[in-house]
Amino acid sequence: MPRYRCLIEYDGGPYKGFQAQGDHPTVQASLERAILGFSGETLRITAAGRTDTGVHATGQVISFDLAKPFKADTVRDAMNAFLVREPVSVIAAEQVDDDFSARFSATGRMYLYRILTRRAPPALDMGRVWHIKKPLDAEAMAEAAKALVGTHDFTTFRHVECQAKSPVKTLDIARVKRFGDEIHLVFAARSFLHRQVRSMTGTLVEAGVGRWDIKDVADALAAKDRAACGQVAPPEGLYLTQVTYEAEPDFGAYSSI
Repeated sequence: MPRYRCLIEYDGGPYKGFQAQGDHPTVQASLERAILGFSGETLRITAAGRTDTGVHATGQVISFDLAKPFKADTVRDAMNAFLVREPVSVIAAEQVDDDFSARFSATGRMYLYRILTRRAPPALDMGRVWHIKKPLDAEAMAEAAKALVGTHDFTTFRHVECQAKSPVKTLDIARVKRFGDEIHLVFAARSFLHRQVRSMTGTLVEAGVGRWDIKDVADALAAKDRAACGQVAPPEGLYLTQVTYEAEPDFGAYSSI
């Protein structure tokens, strides 16, 4: 029974998150319908990350088994043929070893958060950025982000319904950089807690508007208390951009972002 790995991108706006939820529209349900459409098989896919409602992806990875072998390019093209009316695309597909899992084989995940900082609202990027009219100090945000890097108990930045066994995570990268009217925040770790990235982003915005500094962020982290967290950023600016696997490039190549 061949196993396939696919690289997926999608606009999360129309979906109730990635994970299948009954009759609600989800990315997972759309992908599984596409597989059923060309293969005739009803199955459950595995994903590297279960993104929330409204969250996007340019580098999501899924894996699944098929009873009948297909060429990898056929899998990609056939799935896209059944996704033509949806904002979901299979960028690449390949056959992998039977022990590969999009979720459990992953050694790292990278997220991008986009903030638009101008008075005028977005037109083309409506629903794809967090629009903040106030000016933000990207350098202050970058300095404050240093308090989050490393191995910590991230309870402060953990959603109350998070199902992770431990709040301890190692954040490898927390970068902030301005690109014209946008500020991009990049976070990389082996794995994240539920809404950790959005919680950290909203907290760093507090530094961007001058209310907090690096000590305030460090104190919030040390509090291990959800009440100490800053605002939680909305989902529309968040993107899952990369998932890494053993023997593949790690995030070192992205440390200058």
